[in-house]
Amino acid sequence: MADATKHLSINGGTLFSDFKTLLPLSKPKKTTVAFLYGFVFAFICFTVFLAFNPSSNSSSPWFSNIFSTDFSSNSSTRSDSGESHFSSLFSYFFPDNTFDSQESKNISSSVAVPPSSIPPQSNVTRSSVIVAPSFSSSSANTTLSIVQNNTQIVHEPNEVTGLQNQTAVPPSVKGVPPNANTTTTTQRVSDKGDGLNANQTMVGAPGVPIVANSGEGEKGVAEKGLKSNYSASLLKKQSNGTDSGVSVEQEKQNVLQSLMNCNFFDGEWVIDDSYPLYQPGSCSLIDEQFNCIINGRPDKNYQKYKWKPKGCTLPRFNGAHMLELLRGKRLVFVGDSLNRNMWESLVCILRNSVKDQSKVFEAKGRHHFRGEASYSFVFKDYSFTVEFFVSPFLVQEWEVQDKNGAKKETLRLDLVSKSSDQFKGADIIIFNTGHWWTHDKTSRGKDYYQEGGHVYEELNVVEAFRKALTTWSRWADANINPKKSMVFFRGYSASHFSGGQWNSGGACDHETEPIKNEKYLRHYPSKMLVLEKVLRNMKTNVIYQNITRMTDFRKDGHPSMYRKHNLSEVERRSPMHYQDCSHWCLPGVPDAWNEILYAELLVRVNQKGQ
Repeated sequence: MADATKHLSINGGTLFSDFKTLLPLSKPKKTTVAFLYGFVFAFICFTVFLAFNPSSNSSSPWFSNIFSTDFSSNSSTRSDSGESHFSSLFSYFFPDNTFDSQESKNISSSVAVPPSSIPPQSNVTRSSVIVAPSFSSSSANTTLSIVQNNTQIVHEPNEVTGLQNQTAVPPSVKGVPPNANTTTTTQRVSDKGDGLNANQTMVGAPGVPIVANSGEGEKGVAEKGLKSNYSASLLKKQSNGTDSGVSVEQEKQNVLQSLMNCNFFDGEWVIDDSYPLYQPGSCSLIDEQFNCIINGRPDKNYQKYKWKPKGCTLPRFNGAHMLELLRGKRLVFVGDSLNRNMWESLVCILRNSVKDQSKVFEAKGRHHFRGEASYSFVFKDYSFTVEFFVSPFLVQEWEVQDKNGAKKETLRLDLVSKSSDQFKGADIIIFNTGHWWTHDKTSRGKDYYQEGGHVYEELNVVEAFRKALTTWSRWADANINPKKSMVFFRGYSASHFSGGQWNSGGACDHETEPIKNEKYLRHYPSKMLVLEKVLRNMKTNVIYQNITRMTDFRKDGHPSMYRKHNLSEVERRSPMHYQDCSHWCLPGVPDAWNEILYAELLVRVNQKGQ
């Protein structure tokens, strides 16, 4: 009880009630509270004002640079001298949005291009862009997207119509070098151009990075047949730093129109360091007779010439695209050893464009292509064959018995070659004849030409040539289906024997440059005038490849004394007397014939699609 009395209030109250009596003393007046709140609020506002609006004057208060930071988009870290623990803490609560927006702005406008690499005009125009045309009846719509961390602007088609490694072609921006940190896989082609002016249209422009396939969505799906879209060759738009306002489709049509209105065979040979189309020695299929580098020819400039027509620029031969055009088809050469020259050139170009070359092979496993009636190369992945049928006259060589019972050779001017039934249904057929008509037996024309059972005692070679071609033309009109087959006839390829003929010491080994002056070209062969007249009278549409003049310039392109690697004993004693000045080294002139063939096919495909 004694302890309990300690908690009783004096005067009979409790401790709690006693404490309440003191509360009035602790309550401030309302005016005092308002003043304190106002003072604190004013102090905070004044402090914030000074902190976020620092004076540029060095004599300003100490906290004038408390929150100063470097917002440069070119730096990812801030300097230690411009930072403090207070500013870091402040940055945590007040994120630096200014930097993010500035960075976003830089990416969308210039993709972080160094200022020194940007041309005076800050806006990059469409006319400074290289794009790939799609050679189809309807062009794909395109959109422009920008790749982050890459100074290249990628021009991607909405419809995937390209070939492998050629599904999207990035335009090159004038004055902007490619970024080393690019996330896009690129494939480079030659940086050397062909000397075109800036305002000239160029197809197959070198020096353009080509975006490789980067995923399943970008894999090229090529159409079967000759109506496949053309996305391989590149189209260089006329560029002078302003927007030309020409659409991709219109530009494509302009190029095609220039090819359609162009005489491919009126032009000149120009040096192009990006040639040849395949490396010397890279094609084991080249016959020894044409493999001049392997046979020891020391000069190499003859491989670097390309044919440039006056009225257009030929698209560079794209083997991958050519294979897609020819998928599931037969391309057949029929003629003499000059057609074999062209056939081997085409096989090498196409074979070098195939990933797995083990799937390109001669149908019967042969590795030498002389001495038999026909050869066929199979491109297994494309279900495509390119074939050669030996028929140097396009009519049959024959044998008859003379008065003494001995056999003698004749030429049946009234019968086409025996193999004609084997190739008449091919999709593309390329005929030629000419060189064998210059040989002694045919040029003399004595007891050699035959029609029916009659052997002419003597017949002018030009007349015999006309009769043979008339026989061939009648067969073609009667047997070749123009709705299925495309027919070419390649003209006479010039020879350049000096001091004799092929069998009498003629030589050309001293020739290392083409003829420069046209006045030194030879007269147009009379037999080619006969050929042109025959072709004009045919029902079948035959595309005439008149290569006579373009080959006459190239006296430097023959094998000459480099026609064989291992010479016979007689040939070693006098190698200068055994030269080939009619066929062509490979790589070399026949590659240009195939580039013209490629251009012809592009034109024909476009015409069929219209």
